[in-house]
Amino acid sequence: MQPKLVRDLMTVGVPTCKTTTNIVDIARFILEQSVEEMVVLGVEGEGVGIVGYEQLVSAYNRENVKSLTAEDIMREGVPELPADIPLELAAQMLKDKGIRVAYMTHNSAGIIYPAALISYKHILRHLVANNDSELKDLGLAAERKSPIDTFLARRDEARRKAGLT
Repeated sequence: MQPKLVRDLMTVGVPTCKTTTNIVDIARFILEQSVEEMVVLGVEGEGVGIVGYEQLVSAYNRENVKSLTAEDIMREGVPELPADIPLELAAQMLKDKGIRVAYMTHNSAGIIYPAALISYKHILRHLVANNDSELKDLGLAAERKSPIDTFLARRDEARRKAGLT
């Protein structure tokens, strides 16, 4: 396999929540979806912070923990990396910054929002991959569901959870 850039292995699409999202819901999502953290979005859809395992566990001993929101416990700011740097450099930058996940952002109508992510998990998957076909679900060229298929899957899951099906 040839050297990879962040854009070749990043996951397009970022798990997000609102500042008002209850931390129990965030913890449930993180566990069910097996993600490291969620980006907390501000009023206009911009990334304002991060909630992950560290923030959730740190909040565990707080009074009324189950009533806390993302805004109450988030780490402010969204760590960024450029998509066009080598994976080896990205790995070193993650380590140097003391973070396990970094985001690639997109600017739309003056709002900068997180659009993709790279994490320790991506780097480890690259390390153990025998060939590029084992990584075909990652990067800009990843095989993805169409937007309508994604919508239908999310709708059906919400209906299932609500006991409507």
